[in-house]
Amino acid sequence: MDDYLSEAEQWEWLKGQIREYGLWILGGVLLGAAGIGAWFAWQSHTNSVGMAASAQYEDLRRAFSGPDRGQAMAKLGELEREHPGSPYVDQARLVAARAFIEAGELDKGANELQRVADTSRDRQLAQIARLRLARVQIAKGQGDAAIATLNVKDPGAFAARFHEVRGDAYYARGDKKNALQEYQAAQLSSQPGGGPAGGGNDQSLLELKVADLVAQVPSATLAPAAPAAPVTGAITVPPATPPTTTPGPAPAPTPGPAK
Repeated sequence: MDDYLSEAEQWEWLKGQIREYGLWILGGVLLGAAGIGAWFAWQSHTNSVGMAASAQYEDLRRAFSGPDRGQAMAKLGELEREHPGSPYVDQARLVAARAFIEAGELDKGANELQRVADTSRDRQLAQIARLRLARVQIAKGQGDAAIATLNVKDPGAFAARFHEVRGDAYYARGDKKNALQEYQAAQLSSQPGGGPAGGGNDQSLLELKVADLVAQVPSATLAPAAPAAPVTGAITVPPATPPTTTPGPAPAPTPGPAK
């Protein structure tokens, strides 16, 4: 018996499948089409919302660069109401904090930084806010508060910067020993194998801080330098040894002319 259907038989089989399962097939097609349509609609909505939030953020940045601080804060409130949870809100608060701090309004700047540190869903933005907040607290003479602000379990890529700012907080309190330890920890975190290259620190300034405190703190020692990385595939050539010269027999005297 032939195992293959003729074209007529295939058509009859297909019509039978449609009669029996037509509603289910149609429903599946419509459901899939609806799902795809909903996904595209959501993507379009998300893009439009993101573009609107971005435009509001840029408008807010321009407002904070002007003299009308009240209008700028009103725009920040509007952005937060219309786009809650948007990363642009956190960025806007950092802009506001900087504007307040540059104007000498440290308390208002600290409040904005504290909100980002406490509520941001972006871990890196939260860490940046903590570092800036700690510096503001040091400027206000609140060394203990700065140390508490930097008391996080894992600062990740910001470890070196956390150590250095914590050292600044200890130094502001007059605790030079702990300040030196934090500066040295910042150096070690910035070395190969201890953290990201440089760790975001000004290495020249950090070295000056360490050298200054080493001279002041009794029994202080410099942090060990990072070991040189081995060169893969290098061939070690021993130093050349000068050849040893063995003295030979003295030459026989040459007879001169007879006198």
